[in-house]
Parts: sequence; C-alpha cells; structure tokens
Amino acid sequence: MSARNRLDLEPDTVERDLVKLVLTVVELLRQLMERQAVRRFDTGDLSEEQEERIGLTLMLLEDRMAELRNRYGLRPEDLNLDLGPLGPLLPRD
Repeated sequence: MSARNRLDLEPDTVERDLVKLVLTVVELLRQLMERQAVRRFDTGDLSEEQEERIGLTLMLLEDRMAELRNRYGLRPEDLNLDLGPLGPLLPRD
C-alpha cells in the first residue's frame, strides 16, 4: 500500500476533525435558533425578559464557540461545509 493511499489517523487530526464537525452542527443550530428568535422578536411573541434571556444565551453560545474554534485553530469559515452542487451548508454573511 502506497503512502498516499493511507488514511491520516493521527490523534490530533481526528480530534480536530471531530470538533470541526460538532461545531458545524452547533453553528447550524445556533443560526436557526437566532432566525427563529428574530422572527419572534418581530412578531412581539416574547416578553422583554424573554428577549433579554434569548439574546444573552445566543451571545454566550457564540463566545463559547469562538473559544473552541480558537483552541483548535479553526476559523468561522472552516465550519461551512461544501455540499458540492447544493452549495455551502451555512449561509454566507
């Protein structure tokens, strides 16, 4: 078996790739939750206290995700998987 046919199963690479996948899923969910919250803000479905709590929760989640991206040397754009003909997984800002 040639060297180029071998899989790279280094522990650091596997861990980083797993973290990348998990953070991608969390980012997708975070964006969906944020859009839903904005819709609820716009329709007036939330009390002021609920708006504050949701806003704070989303900010804390974004901060924690930034910490994890930094720890594993990932950029926000690294979490946007290319789905081929379907385009990117996450909307581009």
